[in-house]
Amino acid sequence: MHVGRAVTAAAISLTMALGGGGAAWASPAEPSGRPGVAARTSLPEGWTLTPTAAGFELGWRSDQPVRTGGAAVEFYAGDRLLGRPGAASDQRTFRLPIDDVTARHLADLRVRAGGRPLDAAVEETAPRGSAAPSAPAAAQLPANPVDPGLPGPYPTTSGEYVLPDVQLPGFAVPVEMRGYVVAPQGTSGQRPLVLILHGRHPTCYQGTAEPTTVWPCPSGWNTLPSHRGYERIQQLLASQGYVTVSVAANSINAQDGAGLPPQDAGAQARSSLVRLHLGHWADWAGSGRSTAPDVVRSAPVPNMSNVLLVGHSRGGEGVSRAAVDSLTRPPATQDGYPGTVRWQIRGLALIAPSIYSHNPAPDVPSVTILPSCDGDLSDLEGQLYADATRGVGRGFALHGVVYAIGANHNYFNTEWTPGLSVAKSWDDYPSPYDPVCRSASPTRLTPVQQQNVGATYVAAAAATFVAGNDQVRPLLDGSGFRAPSTDPATVLSHAVGGNRTRFLVPDSSTAVNGAAARLCEQVAAGSNPAWCGNSNSPHFATFDPIVPEAGRYAVEVDWRSPGTPVSLRPPAAVSLSSAEAVALRVAVPGGSPGTRFDVAIADSAGRQATLGSTTLEPFPAPTQTADDWAQEVRMPLTNARSAGLNLGQVTTLVLVPRAGETWARIWLIDAWGWRPGTPAPQPVSMPRVDLGERTVQEGDSGTVTYQVPAQVSGSGSGTGQVRVFVVDPVTGLATASLVTVASGGTTIAVPVPVTGNTQPGDGRRYVVAVKAVQGVSVGDAYGMLTVQDDD
Repeated sequence: MHVGRAVTAAAISLTMALGGGGAAWASPAEPSGRPGVAARTSLPEGWTLTPTAAGFELGWRSDQPVRTGGAAVEFYAGDRLLGRPGAASDQRTFRLPIDDVTARHLADLRVRAGGRPLDAAVEETAPRGSAAPSAPAAAQLPANPVDPGLPGPYPTTSGEYVLPDVQLPGFAVPVEMRGYVVAPQGTSGQRPLVLILHGRHPTCYQGTAEPTTVWPCPSGWNTLPSHRGYERIQQLLASQGYVTVSVAANSINAQDGAGLPPQDAGAQARSSLVRLHLGHWADWAGSGRSTAPDVVRSAPVPNMSNVLLVGHSRGGEGVSRAAVDSLTRPPATQDGYPGTVRWQIRGLALIAPSIYSHNPAPDVPSVTILPSCDGDLSDLEGQLYADATRGVGRGFALHGVVYAIGANHNYFNTEWTPGLSVAKSWDDYPSPYDPVCRSASPTRLTPVQQQNVGATYVAAAAATFVAGNDQVRPLLDGSGFRAPSTDPATVLSHAVGGNRTRFLVPDSSTAVNGAAARLCEQVAAGSNPAWCGNSNSPHFATFDPIVPEAGRYAVEVDWRSPGTPVSLRPPAAVSLSSAEAVALRVAVPGGSPGTRFDVAIADSAGRQATLGSTTLEPFPAPTQTADDWAQEVRMPLTNARSAGLNLGQVTTLVLVPRAGETWARIWLIDAWGWRPGTPAPQPVSMPRVDLGERTVQEGDSGTVTYQVPAQVSGSGSGTGQVRVFVVDPVTGLATASLVTVASGGTTIAVPVPVTGNTQPGDGRRYVVAVKAVQGVSVGDAYGMLTVQDDD
């Protein structure tokens, strides 16, 4: 299976590494002293094990600096996730606190980031399939009638403001308040505001030396201006009439990778930073206008009811959390913004984003750009900004995902791009051998081409979500159009939400018929026969450390001969009366032959109509990045209406292979009734859940059930559901339960039974995670129960 990131060093080190049942415990004859354990432990070269007062510190030193990025560095013992270590200032030394039991089971140590190895040289491996297929030609897609990548009529002005630093919860060093403004000139009235937040990157540079990630910068070093790297996006939007500001987050970048609290990779801090800036802009739009910085006063007055947030890498998760926090406040002890919400976020544009928490803002429209050659967040986990919204909110918000073939992680930001940045920068794709994604590959985009894609699709989000221009939506929702301004790039899209009607989202109640098909679990142990068997799809990115993850399903179809139908039935008949087409999201494996199949539907009377046939070609298959991304297949309902089907009572989706190949394999992610248009998203405040931490003593005997802190807040009406996961500290496997969240409640039950004993060396920690299922928003998705060994 594809393994993702850790939650936090302290949590996973004690939780995931305790596996092995009884074999994990020390025998009575075994020396109990920690120095003795360290001396007896055989470690690979570059690794150290040091006794500490609380347990041990596991260390690893790299031959070369490990460059700072959005993906966390992770330690493993085999495939068992140990945790996320803290980095020393040299970015070569990494240290992870672990417990006594973990220290006795450190076989097959490995280091990864974003699923790629850091402790081994990149091997000369071939792409999946017999050859590297070429990318689909952009010209195959028709041009969209409206191209948001074209500059608007307004000249622009630019400048920077600097405000006093702020202290945020969980951070020892104050955080800077710096913004780079690009704004239109010659407009009338208030103008929409676009705020941009960069991702995790080094913070300081000196000449051509390797940049470092510390804060504040040492004497003689310069601040690396990551926030100045989106000039192309800002200039395009400002020319179209938007006020734009890109804000700096270097202090957060230097403090969110230490392997210690805060445990959310800095998402809450970034949300606080975004909302602090928005609070100032709300002041400057009103009575505080006269006190605004010069560059702000030279810009049009911002319309704070029309705000678009843009985030790159970890900045994407930061602005998503800011959207959640703007609807329902986080707990006061975690929040760095003390003011009121005086703005409305109309949409999000997320560029190669992280999503550690797997809990996006379901009712705030979004567009996520996934780069096919992302060498940093190589699991393309940002896909969950669409997939994890299904069924959670009201369902009107459009969540589009665009797949940019040949783009990497860094080049969306000019300050992260060689030849354009003031500091040393690099191509993040790690393999110089990969024929698909190496720098010289013909499928790769140039930096300018990639930045055009970023600017155009951020402008598409602004046009669709803020300006309400439905003519731009076809670029974002799987309608199969291209923006000519991005030629020769190939950019594809699919979506959930908007004007879609739920037809079939696989779950435990889905009936699957046909020998070639099965309902499968997206996230499960590789040895589990129920697993979907695909570690290379962004749709199956893991919610670390939750394995298995209940509630996530797909339908795998493995045809062996043409003409063998597969039928899929939701638990009840659905109405597609208002739909114009059926839209499926279907993934095919890289290197596979073209897969052609028919799509049909049947009604409650047994009448069946074939809607059409499609052929899906695989994408160019890199060796380092997940690429089994689902393509949208859209079939008009014309034939069904002509055949007299009752579209108010559709019971079955039927897939029939027609390729004639010896094999054809697909994964159906979901199916929807589709019609054009962009409905108002209607976001509302929902009950909100935030988990916390608790420490208890083990005790000598008996079993005591402890509650993990779980705060419920918000003023939303009705009840919702969350799925609560508890990771067993011995097996490393997660159990799940559905929990009802009542509006007006203050907590939910998260019980963890603890059995005491008199055996030394078995302190343990239970990681708890929560994911929204329906009618709930989630802030802090991770909690912990620490059981201290008192023997």
